[in-house]
Parts: sequence; C-alpha cells; structure tokens
Amino acid sequence: MKNQLLIFFLLMLLTSACNSKPDDAAGDSFSNRDLKLTSDRMTPEVLWSFGRLGNMAVSPDQTTIVYTVTYSNIDENRNYTDIYTVAVKGGDASRVTRTNQNESQVGWRPDGLKITYLSKESGDLQLWEMNADGSEARQVSNVKGGISGYLYAPDMKHIAYSKTVKLDDTPNDIYPDLPKANARIENDLMYRHWDSWSDYTYSHIFVAAYQPEGSFDTGVDIMSGERFHSPMKPFGGMEQVAWTNDGQQLAYTCKKLVGRAAAFSTNSDIYLYHLTDNTTTNLTQGMPGYDMNPVFSPDGSRMAFESMARDGYEADKNRLMILDLESGKITDMTTSFDHNVSHPVWDVSGNFIWFSSNVEATEQIYLLNLATGSIDKTTSGTHNMSVVHHTGEALIATRTSMSSPSEIYRIDLREGQSVNLSNINGPVLDQLTMGKVEKRWVTTTDQKQMLVWVIYPPHFDAHKKYPALLYCQGGPQSDLNQFWSTRWNFQMMAANDYIVVAPNRRGLPGFGTEWNEQISGDYGGQNMQDYLTAIDALAKEPFVDEDRLGAVGASYGGFSVYWLAGNHQKRFKTFIAHCGIFNLDMMYTTTEEMFFVDWDLKGPYWDKPGKTYDYSPHRFVDKWDTPIMVIHGGNDFRIPYTQGMAAYNAAKIRNIPARFLFFPEESHWVLTPQNGILWQREFFKWLDTWLK
Repeated sequence: MKNQLLIFFLLMLLTSACNSKPDDAAGDSFSNRDLKLTSDRMTPEVLWSFGRLGNMAVSPDQTTIVYTVTYSNIDENRNYTDIYTVAVKGGDASRVTRTNQNESQVGWRPDGLKITYLSKESGDLQLWEMNADGSEARQVSNVKGGISGYLYAPDMKHIAYSKTVKLDDTPNDIYPDLPKANARIENDLMYRHWDSWSDYTYSHIFVAAYQPEGSFDTGVDIMSGERFHSPMKPFGGMEQVAWTNDGQQLAYTCKKLVGRAAAFSTNSDIYLYHLTDNTTTNLTQGMPGYDMNPVFSPDGSRMAFESMARDGYEADKNRLMILDLESGKITDMTTSFDHNVSHPVWDVSGNFIWFSSNVEATEQIYLLNLATGSIDKTTSGTHNMSVVHHTGEALIATRTSMSSPSEIYRIDLREGQSVNLSNINGPVLDQLTMGKVEKRWVTTTDQKQMLVWVIYPPHFDAHKKYPALLYCQGGPQSDLNQFWSTRWNFQMMAANDYIVVAPNRRGLPGFGTEWNEQISGDYGGQNMQDYLTAIDALAKEPFVDEDRLGAVGASYGGFSVYWLAGNHQKRFKTFIAHCGIFNLDMMYTTTEEMFFVDWDLKGPYWDKPGKTYDYSPHRFVDKWDTPIMVIHGGNDFRIPYTQGMAAYNAAKIRNIPARFLFFPEESHWVLTPQNGILWQREFFKWLDTWLK
C-alpha cells in the first residue's frame, strides 16, 4: 500500500521529553525542525516527531529535486505533508507549500516548467501544477470522484491517470427497496484485501488529452469493463505504469484474474495500450509469476522490468529483465546475481542500468553493464541506499539506517563521497545519542554463518548487565536490513536500556536464494534454531543478563514468538507478539492472499501436506509458562485479529500473566500518531515489568 505523504508540526509533545514552538501560523501546516529536547534519549514522542521523507523527483534539467515531508501533530492525531525543493548541487532546502491539504505524489512536468502534485484543495484528490517557487498553483484535472495517480506523456499531449470505477452491484443495488440494508453478499474469494473490504470498485487506468495551461475532466478508460486493478492492490502505484518515449503507447501492470483465481495466483503481466487504435498487447504472455514496473530505455527500443519466475510464490527472486520491443525477446540480466532487484533506472546512454539490492542485510546501489552483463556494487556502508536517480556525474538516492530516518543524498561517482541534501532530521538527531549498531557473524546449528545485528543502549557500559530482546523479523521473507520504523525501532528499544539481538535467520533475503527459500514449509524448523543460536550467543556476553531475556516480533515474527513460547526451554522471561499467526489451520482459511499460505504451508491442512501444520503454535500451548503480551489490529485481514484473541485467551485460561492490546481501527501496522505512541508505552511497560 502506498502511504500518503503528509507534513505536520507537533504543537506540543505528550510528555516532558521535549518541547517545541510552532513555526507556522495557526491553521497552516506544521514542521518540527526546531524541536528542543530535554534528554538525549529517544522517547515515543520524539520518535513520532521526526519528519518522514515521501517521494522525490529530479527536474528534467537535473538541477532541482522536489520531495515531500510528513510530520505528525500528536494533539490532533493526524499527519501533515508539504512540498520542498533543494538544489542537486546542495544548499538550503526551500519549503514550497504550507497547507493542511497533504500534497502527495510530487513530480515535474516533462518540460520542467512546473511542479506537479496531487491535492484535495478543491474537495476530491486532483492533479495540480505550480511554479518551482510555489506560485501560481493551478488545478489541472477535474475528474469526478478524483484520481489516485498520474503520469504525463513525454510529449505532453496526454496524461495517464488512475481512478476507481464501479462495476459490481451492491446488495442495495440488487434490492433497491432496502436502501438501509447493511450487508455483503459474496460468491467468490478476494472479497477483502490487506485492510479493506471490496467496495465493488476497481482501479483503472485512463488516458486524457492534455495541453499546457489547460485542464481535463475525463479520459478514455483503457480497461473498460474489466474487473481487474491497475495499479495492483494493495501496494501498487504509478511505478507500475510507463509511457513509451513517443507518447503513443502506455505500458501498465495488471493481474487479469478475479476471485479464486486471483487469490491463488501471482501472475501479473505488463500490457501495452496503443493510443492509435485503442488495442492492448500482453508483453509478458507466458511468464507465470509477478511481472511489473516497466521502464523504457532512452532510445525507446527496450523495456526493463522486474519479474518473478514462479506463479504463487510472492517471495521468489525478483529478477531484472530486458524486453527487445522489435524482436519480442526477453532476457534475464540477473542469472548470475543471486539476489533481488528493485528500482531499475536507465543510464542516459542506454548502456547501463542502476538498481538497488539488499545483500548481506544492507540495501545498496548496483550498476549493470548491458554489454558485458557484469554487475558492480556502487555504494557501501551500514545503511540502505535506494530509489536511485542518475544526474551527470552523481547519483541521487535515499539513505536510511537504524539510526536515522530517510534522507536524500547526492553520491559523487568520481570520488565516492555522499552529501545529505535534504537534512530533514539533522537538528533533532544532533540532540540525541544513538546506540552502537554492530554486525556479528554467528555459527548456526548446521554450521553456516548467520549475520546478526546487535544494537547497544546509548551510553553503554560494558561493566553493567543489560536485559536483552530477541527481535523476530516478519515476512517471513522480508528484509532485515538498515530500516527505520516508528514501531519496530531498534534505537527506541536500545534507549530503554535493552540490548537488541536481530538475527538474519533462514528465510530472510540478502544471503542468496537457498537461504531465502529454506523456510517455506519449515516454519518451526531451522529458522527457529537460528533464533535460539543468536540469543544464546549474546547471552554469553558478560554485559547481557541471561536471566532477563525477552522475545518480540510481528506478523511471522509474531508467529515466531508464539512458537518460541512453547519451545524455549525457559530461556525467556517474557514475550510480545504483534499481529502474529497462532493457528496455522485457521490462517489457511481466513487470510486473503491464498497464494501465500498455499505455497508456504504446502497446501491446505485437509490434504495432510506433511509436517508443516505440526509447527502451529497452538499445538504447544500446553508448554506455555511465560508472561505474554498480544497486540493486534481490527482491520488486519492478512492475519485476522481472532488469531491474537485466541493466543491471549489461551494464556489466560492457563493462568499465565497476559495482556491484550487491541486497536480496532488499525490494520497489520499501526499508522496513527497517538496509537503509535500508546503502542510504544505499553510495549515498554510490559517489558519493564518482567525484565527489569
């Protein structure tokens, strides 16, 4: 799901940890760069005071970057987003908007004369343009019901945009004499997805004629009558759509399946719509896995895209493919690169492609030489570098670490130096002391080397003994790299005087396909031994109190916590599971994306697929003997909240100290400021009770 990019200022924080003075007039947007802290340790309120970088775009003349920043107003329990610009060569950033409209999806018009963005200034979300200094803002689209994304054709004669169209009848449509009836009538799967129920509408791509200084109110639905989504739900955006260089054809990503077929398949394709005759061609026909995110070469002869080989396997290796548009030949450019590829960007010459990849638990930028097929690592360091743009002799990318939220950096290709251009959070970070982040290699039970992140408290004293937390990553195949989170923030845990142990167990990307795929069908197997190996190794350190160990995690990490609760041989003194899987039988028939559980669990439980379901945590409740906190969101449709209720109830029935923290309006994540702060307070209240 693409988060809306929002900007805000904290009028006052909810505790005495910090205080600030608004630098905007009442009723306008908010910023928080002048926040003054009273302590050098992170608190939940400080964590939610950081500015959050949204999307960015480099101007066509490669001189200016436009981007959005979001701040949270805790008192109002909402976010605010504004637009900023900064020169590629560096200097102070300029704030372009100061509104409460939460501008999003910023970009540049192809001629570079206007900044483009989405805003609800006129009611619905519409496309707007303005000068680079923020003057002469003008609404461009007037589409009924609003739009959700846009993309200018290179020749500026057309605009593609996405909006929802209603194609299915509601119960009230079927029975018009019952206008106040509130019910759903379902006849197939995929009736809800991630955090929302199907609303009988579909996201479609439209194409409208465009003229500078003009406007448009309608367009041609290039998917007319099709009960499919483009961009694809729940997380797809306009990166799944691309114009050809001549502006006469539009490529878009779509999984043209519905109901049960859509629930069990990951088979999306890239389609090419021809404006001249309104026909559509499937460019990736016969490729069974995910195919998405097309990017055309500078000369228009080739199309790069991301692809997975196998249908139904959402964590398959993400490959970089090149389609020759004349011959139709598709070539996998990453056969010798045993890692995932994301955000491919063509070099201006068309001879190279830049992309990001997570290798050994940091995301870095790589360069593919199309002539030789060689792939070289361009950046390094204990941080993530991604979303690359090439500008002459420099790259523009985002940089994130466990100790700093995302910022925009310029990377000099000749000297290798990097410069923070946006500096969104420097003034606040300068007032904080962060804990040391250490990379360790630990030998597993099957004699392999596993990378473990260890995060130390600020002002660490090696002569003291600290409680330690085993962090269990979710996914189960999602990156445990240098990410920053407002929930699972390792520096937040360290600031509360915990040693954090975060192992890159079996099933996590960045260590080759074999390591990543081992976990499927083996949920209670080797990856659980990897967890125990990591915490056992750290428990031997003189500064770790082996009698004060806890385990925490979300999603698959929550599953891990529930499983460990019945299989830990009294290592841990407490557990916290957020949105975790408690009962695998129940998970198979209550989740929405069936391809995930069908692949990982090797089929439904009634077909007796082997040992997989024997790993279900609910089968080990008779061995539970340790205090546990359960957290879940009411709108979590990936792992429905009844999983959390079942785990909590089981603990209470067995007279085990337990707490249930339930967020009726949150989903798999916790996204609103006050709920996020409450989450942190309850998280540490529980840990401190049992580990301190």
